[in-house]
Amino acid sequence: MATTSNAGAAEPATPKPKTASKSAASAARKSTTRRSAAGATRRSGSTTTSTQPKTPVEHAQAIAERAVLVPVGASLLARDNLVGTVRGLATKYRTRAGLEREIKRYERRGVTARNRFERQVRRTRTKFERELRQRRSTVERTVRENRRRFEREVRTVRKDLEKQSGVVSSRVDKLVSNAQGLISNSAS
Repeated sequence: MATTSNAGAAEPATPKPKTASKSAASAARKSTTRRSAAGATRRSGSTTTSTQPKTPVEHAQAIAERAVLVPVGASLLARDNLVGTVRGLATKYRTRAGLEREIKRYERRGVTARNRFERQVRRTRTKFERELRQRRSTVERTVRENRRRFEREVRTVRKDLEKQSGVVSSRVDKLVSNAQGLISNSAS
């Protein structure tokens, strides 16, 4: 793969690194090359955007250039991202030990997520049970208080009825005796 530098000259493709230190050096070199190429693009882009086209033909030419360069640049960036991802995966899963290390890493992450979920479920269940007990005790307390109040009212009403029935029966007895007295006085 040939890349461009500030001068615009093509660099030869670098061979595939065999060790981690070579890989790091290669990545640093590519990063530097990309940064310098991006700087050159910014510098060249800034000159075209800072100077406004003077004629309609130059204006149309600038629009046409942008219409071509934007998709080309986007596709190159997408390709670079894809190549970087594939290279990263290839280096990660190249050996059996690397693959096993990644699988263990994923397993640890899964165990951590499962444990976190279980703790959250236990917390939620405990909270729900606590609130349920509180509501149940509140309802039971309210029912007991209402029953006591009702029984108290029933006793009060019963006492009032007994008093009233006593008063009524005494009045009835008095009326009966008065009526008997009047009947006996009128009969004699």
